Amino acid sequence: MIRRNFTTCLMSLVVTLSLCGAGRLAVASDDYAYDLVHSSVSFKARHLDISWIHGRFNEVEGKFSLDRQDPTKSAFQLTIKADSVDTANAARDEHLRQPDYFDTKQFPTIEFKSTSVKAIEGGYEVTGDFTMHGKTKEVTLTLMGGKEHTFKDVKRVAFSTELKLKRSDFGFDKNAIGPIGDEAIIIIDCEGMRK
Repeated sequence: MIRRNFTTCLMSLVVTLSLCGAGRLAVASDDYAYDLVHSSVSFKARHLDISWIHGRFNEVEGKFSLDRQDPTKSAFQLTIKADSVDTANAARDEHLRQPDYFDTKQFPTIEFKSTSVKAIEGGYEVTGDFTMHGKTKEVTLTLMGGKEHTFKDVKRVAFSTELKLKRSDFGFDKNAIGPIGDEAIIIIDCEGMRK
């Protein structure tokens, strides 16, 4: 009788531990929210092919989910408010919001959403859909970073990447491509946080 009770208890313990383990595996990914204070999305484009014009977007949201056991289950998403463009020149910023550039009334956001993720040395290779000015193109980002750091009880992780785009691929007015070059470089420094 004692042996039977012991065996029953042991079986129950094994089942309980197995279920607990399964629960951990089911939530293996860590979800992070984009930290606007410690992140930036900036860009630069050639002016007259002799210098660079620099700018940034001041309103950005995003989230990402990291599954370190199976990186292919990770996901990244970023949404930029197009009319938050800031080149430190109010007249130019207003021009960039007009139909011949970002056309922010018709296309208020610039978005990236991952479709596949794979781990590489020092970070992740992330392929996804990049939507700007009403056009969606597949792009691949090399996100460097990913080491988690805890500060004041908040877990943080950060990534950096650069992306080269041709504005003509996204339906920008070809007449507006001239003094400012077709190619733009987007620089993303993204820090995420979770409790």
